[in-house]
Amino acid sequence: MAGNREFYNRRLHSLLGVIPVGVFLTQHLVVNHFATRGEEAFNEAAHFMESLPFRYALEIFVIFLPLLYHAVYGLYIAFTAKNNIGNYGFFRNWMFFLQRITGVITLIFVTWHVWETRVAAAFGQDVNFEMMENILSTPGMIAFYVVGVVSTVFHFANGLWSFLVSWGITISPRSQMIATYVTLGIFIALSWVGIRAIFAFV
Repeated sequence: MAGNREFYNRRLHSLLGVIPVGVFLTQHLVVNHFATRGEEAFNEAAHFMESLPFRYALEIFVIFLPLLYHAVYGLYIAFTAKNNIGNYGFFRNWMFFLQRITGVITLIFVTWHVWETRVAAAFGQDVNFEMMENILSTPGMIAFYVVGVVSTVFHFANGLWSFLVSWGITISPRSQMIATYVTLGIFIALSWVGIRAIFAFV
């Protein structure tokens, strides 16, 4: 019974990491990328997102609660998983190890980012270009955001590979190899989008 519960918890954890959390991450990076077109373009995109109907319900039930479950159960997996990196050193063992490390880094980064933006917005600050410009006004914060974004994107892309395997979508070695290249491409593309957005605020 306990084994079945853990199996379903891991499946749910994997699913939520892709849908809706991964979808939201991609959308969030795309909106931030409007900063490369200038302050007005970013502010318009941010205002559009803030003007969505049922915004608070969407944030709570589609973003924050799934993210909270994924984060809490992910920490459990990270601190109970047995890494084989020292014994084998195979590519997938490294990916397994890095998935746990980037999960912790991502949790720290996302918590800080939510505090600086969504919590600040709840106290009356505008989430706009100027806010992000102020946040990224020091080299230390720029480095923190670059590491945080790259870590988050890696965690999503590598987690997508694991999702495809655990849900029986990529079963054969060939399909898993193809998925490796596809998710690597997603990692590179989204990292490029995220980093460009960061430096657009600088």
